[in-house]
Amino acid sequence: MASDSKAQENQPLINGSMKPKVSQPWWCGYWELARMHKFPAGSMLIFWPCAWGYIMALQDICPEPLQLAYIMAVFSAGSTLLHCTACTINDICNRDLDAQVECCKNRPLVAGTISMFGAWVFLFLQVTVFFWGLSFVPRNVLICSAFGVFPLHAFYPLMKHVTNWPQAWLSLAMNWGLPTTWLIAAPNDYQYLPMWALTFRTLCWTIVYDTIYMCPDCKDNSTAILFGDYVKPILLAFMVIFIASLIYSGHATGQGWVYYTVSVGGCTVHLVWQLVTLDMEDLQDCWNKFDSNGQLGYILIAGQLGGWYIH
Repeated sequence: MASDSKAQENQPLINGSMKPKVSQPWWCGYWELARMHKFPAGSMLIFWPCAWGYIMALQDICPEPLQLAYIMAVFSAGSTLLHCTACTINDICNRDLDAQVECCKNRPLVAGTISMFGAWVFLFLQVTVFFWGLSFVPRNVLICSAFGVFPLHAFYPLMKHVTNWPQAWLSLAMNWGLPTTWLIAAPNDYQYLPMWALTFRTLCWTIVYDTIYMCPDCKDNSTAILFGDYVKPILLAFMVIFIASLIYSGHATGQGWVYYTVSVGGCTVHLVWQLVTLDMEDLQDCWNKFDSNGQLGYILIAGQLGGWYIH
């Protein structure tokens, strides 16, 4: 009787009466493993380079709005699936490391919400669906996309254990969609310097936002630790390179005043705001700054689209 009354005391009060705790549906753990509970954060950071690359590769060729919307929807779906897959790989490889980081302790594999076997099966299903989608694209695009999955995304979790520059590898993985979608629009541009300059630009951008994300609670190797007390000055240098590459790519592809005003000017203002207002010891502020880079994507693409429709 005593044990029964003690058990009742530990049950939550709902509407003034004792109710048993309701467990989550079985699929919630997989939903969180894929980071879909934080959508569109993360997915948008993969999507934007895809959109930027495709639109800039078209240059003066302006597609019909509905056709462009369809293509962007396909890129969005593919980016979301790739992000989900990458998050699953990361959590499988870094379960023990995540258990030591405060903001990662509630992830499904660490918390025991799902099993390691279930995570591997889930990963296999995601990879299968992703490559099924790639079966509809030209061969050169398929090869480029496959390289983005393996080795880029597949090896990123291991980079945390071997280098203080895991963000450099992550930058390649997150932005590999840019040359991939560029080649969809212009299949013969694989040696085109502006395409690779634009890709390099996005690498600097990723180092900026992921270093900010890692600043307040980081126990693994990262640029947040490597940069030490010089985080802000070094991030400023990467921001300057990012903006300079925007200017060069715009010049090389014949962009107009709308691009320079909205895309270049807007991104400059946004990045300066991030750096000036950043509180590196505030977990919530760092997350907000990280997440705001998804908004930066709208600024850049607005200038690109404006160059087509505003003369």
